[in-house]
Amino acid sequence: MPTFAYTARSRSGGKVAGDLEAKDRREALADIERRGLIPVSVKEGVAAKAAASKKTHRFKLTRPDRMTMREVLIFTTELSDLLASGMTLGNALNTLANRQSGRGSDAIIGSLRTEIIRGSSLSVAMSQHPKVFTNLYVNMIRAGEASGALHEVLIRLVEHYERLQDLKEKVVMALVYPIIVVVMGVATLIFAMVSIVPKFQTLFDGMKQALPLPTRMLIGSSKFMTQYGLFILGVIVVLSVAANRWVKTTRGRIWWHGMLLRLPLIKGIVASGIYSNFARTLGTLLSNGVPVLQALKIVGQTVGNAVITRELDNARERVTDGTSISGPLAASKVFPEMMTDMLEIGEQTGDMSSALTHIARRYENELDRNVKILTAALEPILIVFVAVGVGFVAIAILMAVFEITNGMGV
Repeated sequence: MPTFAYTARSRSGGKVAGDLEAKDRREALADIERRGLIPVSVKEGVAAKAAASKKTHRFKLTRPDRMTMREVLIFTTELSDLLASGMTLGNALNTLANRQSGRGSDAIIGSLRTEIIRGSSLSVAMSQHPKVFTNLYVNMIRAGEASGALHEVLIRLVEHYERLQDLKEKVVMALVYPIIVVVMGVATLIFAMVSIVPKFQTLFDGMKQALPLPTRMLIGSSKFMTQYGLFILGVIVVLSVAANRWVKTTRGRIWWHGMLLRLPLIKGIVASGIYSNFARTLGTLLSNGVPVLQALKIVGQTVGNAVITRELDNARERVTDGTSISGPLAASKVFPEMMTDMLEIGEQTGDMSSALTHIARRYENELDRNVKILTAALEPILIVFVAVGVGFVAIAILMAVFEITNGMGV
């Protein structure tokens, strides 16, 4: 029977180390827990460890220590359920860490468990993973720890992340069909210009007859694409990389995000998504006791638009009494009047949470309408675009065929 070396913590927090025999790692973990200990690490014998280490370095299939939004949502839901069942935070994290799913989340959850055993708070442990747990997440956990309502905060985080996931899926699903149409249309045109048109060109050259202007334009375009296609592709790639890097700069990001707020059809979706996210996030933070100034700072980091973030930073500087935020937001001229008016009413009635909930619902409904408008408008536009390109190729070839046929007296 294999021997396992383990390190654990007692209920009082003391460190315990030793060896035990078990059929597998799962049975070893169960044996440690039966002894009233919280496992920190359980490793098989030195030889097996070395072999496993060698194998892992040779071919590693696990992802980096990262968690996607969906994985964070699942983790938050499961942690909330375990705490609701009466389990302590340390035991709940230990249960989640022992699952060993093979994903990057295993190491992160294990790290959280270790920090909790060492006496750290959950918010401090999560702050060590800023790429996984956002400022919004960490500050809400901190507020939950301070108020003794960690379970309720986790439930609100689950609701928040579910809304964000739904928002993301709505936008993605709205763009799937238009992207497929564009890709297929462009691929068809490239295939026709590179493969089909040169064959007709050989036929036309053998006839020694003048060709119509559209046909000459088509053949010239086909020659240019055939000869310089790879060069054009390289230029497009270089320009795309350069544009992507520029957009990541402060100036480029502000320009691009401002453009998204002005583009027809797109601006409605972008603005509605930002405003609903702003209202939901701010309402969640304020209802969990986060101060207004800190809440505005966190919201500015989570809205995902540099223009809105800049205006929120400016508005935060103008908030002096820590309670009124509608005035500074209205002065920014970025937020719609309806939104700031509803915020002002919430401040006057002392019910900001309800006002922000109404704002979020309003712009979520507006987002649904804008997504439908975009889908309805893009489909005919893209179909016409593809039809014009393919139709030009067909008409140019047919005109040449008719011209040659008439020249031959057929």
